[in-house]
Amino acid sequence: MKRIAILTSGGDVPGLNACIRAAARVAIYAGAEVIGVEHGYAGLIEGHFRRLDLRSVGGILSRGGTILGTVRSKAFETEAGRKEAITQLSRAGIDGLIVVGGNGSLRGAAYLSEMGLPLVGVPKTIDNDQYGTDIAIGVDTALNTIVDAVGRIKDTASSHHRAFLVETMGRDCGYLALASGIISGAEMALIPEFPASPDSVAQTIETSYRIGKAHCIIMLAEGWPPGMRALKDFLNQTHNGHPHNEGFDVREVVLGHIQRGGTPSAFDRMLATRLGAFAAEQLLSGTGHGAMVGLQGNQLTLMPLAKAISKCRVLDLELLRLADILAK
Repeated sequence: MKRIAILTSGGDVPGLNACIRAAARVAIYAGAEVIGVEHGYAGLIEGHFRRLDLRSVGGILSRGGTILGTVRSKAFETEAGRKEAITQLSRAGIDGLIVVGGNGSLRGAAYLSEMGLPLVGVPKTIDNDQYGTDIAIGVDTALNTIVDAVGRIKDTASSHHRAFLVETMGRDCGYLALASGIISGAEMALIPEFPASPDSVAQTIETSYRIGKAHCIIMLAEGWPPGMRALKDFLNQTHNGHPHNEGFDVREVVLGHIQRGGTPSAFDRMLATRLGAFAAEQLLSGTGHGAMVGLQGNQLTLMPLAKAISKCRVLDLELLRLADILAK
């Protein structure tokens, strides 16, 4: 292959630039020209390409976000849009493509692969629900961001004897809420996979107060039903003359998109570098076409894209049991 392209798609995560840098430099070292696709699949359809050389990917290792940009594309979901993407790549003389994205983006990559495009996928998602890899780019930094925020919240919660509901990202997967709950010492983690009742949350808060804790931290994934607002309203109601949040004033914090930003951690930089370099090598050699690179047991692996997108990575139930034990 003489010319390959790289694109980032879906939500941004810390570590994308480290992945772009590694893939580009490995490909250039092998004698290939590297093209960056701007604005994800939308940019691919519109032919928004720019050349990446050693200097253009310099100084980006520690930067959050993605220098290539990322846009969700409705047009790419259509067969006509995907055909146009192939046409643009052919016009630009691009022989192969690296797609860095989550399950939805990799599903799009699988379509292009089925259309005959030599392609390798790289997993990124802070939800850590991508099948075929133990961990994806962005997870570690997001966890560090959450834990830092919870530490600050605990300081003010202890000073005022308050309970805090802290919402993390995780529409369908509760990994961030559960893992951050364990490593930040939260009293409870609410996740969509195993919904707890509002009554059990109230009981946890009341018990925390009665045994003399200075605060109570409840981690809550955004996809947990019935949701943050409904839980807050429930806790502020009265029952038999006593508030459900007896002893604690309940406050809420939505961490939102700060979980996606910031300088990638050392772990994410190394992970993104290894996956990006491996993806470039597998694309150029032809051995990884139609596959997703991953990390399993600290070993770099390849999995067919069709298999990688066939299901989500299942949450480890042992973490749920451990969280319950440690929160006492």
